[in-house]
Amino acid sequence: MATILRSSRLARIPVTAACRTLATASSSSSKQNFSQVLDEGPSLDEFISGKSQERVVLGNTNTPRLPSFLKTSIPTGASFNGIKKDLRGLGLHTVCEEARCPNIGDCWGGKEGATPEEGKRAATATIMLMGDTCTRGCRFCSVKTSKAPPPLDPHEPENTAEAISRWGLGYIVMTSVDRDDLADSGAHHFAETIRKTKQKAPQILVEALTGDMGGNLDMVSVVAKSGLDVYAHNIETVEALTPFVRDRRATFRQSLKVLERAKKDGVRVTKTSIMLGVGENEEQIMHALRELRNVDVDVVTFGQYMRPTKRHMKVDRYVEPAEFDRWKEVAESMGFLYVASGPLVRSSYKAGEYFIENVLRGKGSERKSQNLIAQDSLPNELSS
Repeated sequence: MATILRSSRLARIPVTAACRTLATASSSSSKQNFSQVLDEGPSLDEFISGKSQERVVLGNTNTPRLPSFLKTSIPTGASFNGIKKDLRGLGLHTVCEEARCPNIGDCWGGKEGATPEEGKRAATATIMLMGDTCTRGCRFCSVKTSKAPPPLDPHEPENTAEAISRWGLGYIVMTSVDRDDLADSGAHHFAETIRKTKQKAPQILVEALTGDMGGNLDMVSVVAKSGLDVYAHNIETVEALTPFVRDRRATFRQSLKVLERAKKDGVRVTKTSIMLGVGENEEQIMHALRELRNVDVDVVTFGQYMRPTKRHMKVDRYVEPAEFDRWKEVAESMGFLYVASGPLVRSSYKAGEYFIENVLRGKGSERKSQNLIAQDSLPNELSS
């Protein structure tokens, strides 16, 4: 009986309504067209041999193509693998990994041919303090931003110092996001981490790569007097492009004041970094270098700007290695103690190896004197 009732209900459904519930029938002609497209396309042999006559180009062809000298190999080696294993065990987070730095293999690899322990002592890693959320939004940086980041971890200075002391490195770089939400911009937190690290491992050389502390030079002094060995603050680009590259709260003059104050507070080595390929010209770079020397900055690094995502500013051009070499020569002739310059160089590039060997162990003073003498012999437009 139930079967008869169901059949009668279905019989009452109009034909048009029933048709609406059916999927669109595929036509035999569309199948034939698709088969024809496949038949006319490249064969498997052509695909394997790479002799296909047509090539599909993906992406925006108007932007500069990534040159071969900016492509890096996968990092390997005993020192690299050892440091990576240590990081997992100690619970430390590095900018090297989070920012996908192309030099991670070089910096973590230490000296070539050295034992694992020797390699670790010569390696460099950059620890991120005060969280992973920045209060600023620079157009070149991929770090996430917020007006109200999570609060600081009060145990971070102690835990970080303990982990670093057990790590066995000879040189450590500490950096942080900008924390404009804090009254002191995080200066005391930063300084406390440095002091505890020095207490637990006096032999470790410490570089602090800080923000501009919101222009509060007293907070710059707090970090500068914490016992560090190198005070670093990046100007990032030339003065004319600063408003278009960095957050509007960061200015070129403010950055110069930070570096100047650190040196006046007794920091032995001050350091900064410049990105090339964002639209700067030669005259603007020379102006930036003169201004840095006027506030007695010791170290400068040059690197190629690499666009992190499509939401960030575009690369204006890819700078050739020969041009990086030329800027290295120019900067050294102007009296900078040390210059690292190359397409893949970043602000903390191989910092441990070079600083330990050439600067902080007392070998840099003679080099600096020679450079200052050379500066006196430069034409006026370069030595001013």
